[in-house]
Amino acid sequence: MKPAIIFDLDVCLARADEAGAQLYEPVFDAVRRANDGAVSDDDLERAFAESWRFPFDEVADRHRFTPAMRDAGFREFGRLEVTAPMRGYPDLHLLRTIPARRFLVTSGFRRLQESKVRALGIAGWFERVYIDAIDEPGPHGKEGVFRELLRAHELRADEVFVVGDNPDSEIAAGNRLGLTTVQILRPGVPRGPGAAHYVEGLAELDALVRRRGATP
Repeated sequence: MKPAIIFDLDVCLARADEAGAQLYEPVFDAVRRANDGAVSDDDLERAFAESWRFPFDEVADRHRFTPAMRDAGFREFGRLEVTAPMRGYPDLHLLRTIPARRFLVTSGFRRLQESKVRALGIAGWFERVYIDAIDEPGPHGKEGVFRELLRAHELRADEVFVVGDNPDSEIAAGNRLGLTTVQILRPGVPRGPGAAHYVEGLAELDALVRRRGATP
């Protein structure tokens, strides 16, 4: 049976900041205005840097944002939208040639994530695109989405790969469900613990999937 691959989006298929650093400035400005001294300037800048790789709700919790800071960030993030075309990583075109059923699961703000998929022009490359929208009623999390995906598409755990950059999100969720996890080490992504395989791009992933398919 043809294997299935669940892909992450940000820092997997496209740089999170490809649309430009200015995209998040309305969010960061709103959070600064709401801060009122609760979080130091240095910690705030670290939080903003992390916001490019990790969901805003996780960043807000980790850096102890006040309710006012969190609300300000959510309000502005909910308005963001990418309007210019995006190209993704240089190897993005290889996605269509990998011999597998393809799914996309991305976490974040619905309007923003949908606009990124639209800007990349890749929606038709997947059987289904799932958005774990943190600005909508929960529960949220990759594990729950993966469970629903497996059920809806009648997939066995042993025939599914999960590909992403975050060892604490999609990699950890995939491991808990018995999926084959692959951390993609895009530029700047540190090698994390726990993944079954590590690749530096989609060409290596393609070779991995083909080897798995050739194994009796």
